Amino acid sequence: MTQLLSPLLPKQFRKSTPIIPVVRLRGMIAASGSPVQPALSLAVVAPALARAFSIKRAPAVAISVNSPGGSPVQSRLIYKRIRDLADEKNKPVFTFTEDVAASGGYMLAAAGDEIIADPSSIIGSIGVISAGFGFVDAIKKLGVERRVYTAGQNKSTLDPFQPEKEEDIERLKAIQLDVHQVFIDLVKARRGDKLADDPDLFTGRFWAGEKARELGLVDDIGDMRSFMRARFGENTMLKLVTMPRGLFGRRPPVGVGWNGGLDPAALSAQFSSGLLSALEERALWNRYGL
Repeated sequence: MTQLLSPLLPKQFRKSTPIIPVVRLRGMIAASGSPVQPALSLAVVAPALARAFSIKRAPAVAISVNSPGGSPVQSRLIYKRIRDLADEKNKPVFTFTEDVAASGGYMLAAAGDEIIADPSSIIGSIGVISAGFGFVDAIKKLGVERRVYTAGQNKSTLDPFQPEKEEDIERLKAIQLDVHQVFIDLVKARRGDKLADDPDLFTGRFWAGEKARELGLVDDIGDMRSFMRARFGENTMLKLVTMPRGLFGRRPPVGVGWNGGLDPAALSAQFSSGLLSALEERALWNRYGL
């Protein structure tokens, strides 16, 4: 009876139709973003990942990565959640890179059992960076006196309103080397013998898709739909998994009360936070010519 009724059912309900849940990871990686410029963090992506891996019929999970990186901690937390779920549910993971999978974005891609890149994807940038500004001369010209009081001689490390200290720079670089080594070890553990013996591999350099494949950073070149159909059959369906809505639908944007009234203070804070977040993310994308 089931076989007779099967042709009458929609494709997604036919047992012969593989369904592949898809999770999109796009944007800067950070512990927090803003309503205007959301960021990737474990708290943000965890519900979608859990839903994707909970689909019992799915033979695998596909993850689309388009990120210039950001927080090394959040990058690793998301990576680990993907691997933990893959092991718990015994499902292979395929990651597909779009414009960029660099720095923390590449760490997300490395969570896949196979990484498939577009030929024009930017891949790599396995390194650690810290950037900031110095305002010492600026406050002098403005006639501003900087006053700092601390309990602990290292509490004002890298204060942008004070001259740089050599010992502060050395301390920061030591931390960067530790974080960089965590990244290197993770990539080596995931990619193993696939990695080419290239001295530039872990220097922060990045490459386009085809060269990244030659270096062993990705496994194949292609797009999600074609690749998954070639792997699981022409009837394979991709099912995008999005964030769940609240009980009463989407919450109103920050600055708009439940009664529809505007909160000027909240709107101002939202605008300022969103502008800074947007500028920071724009700078990250610009590093890769995008």
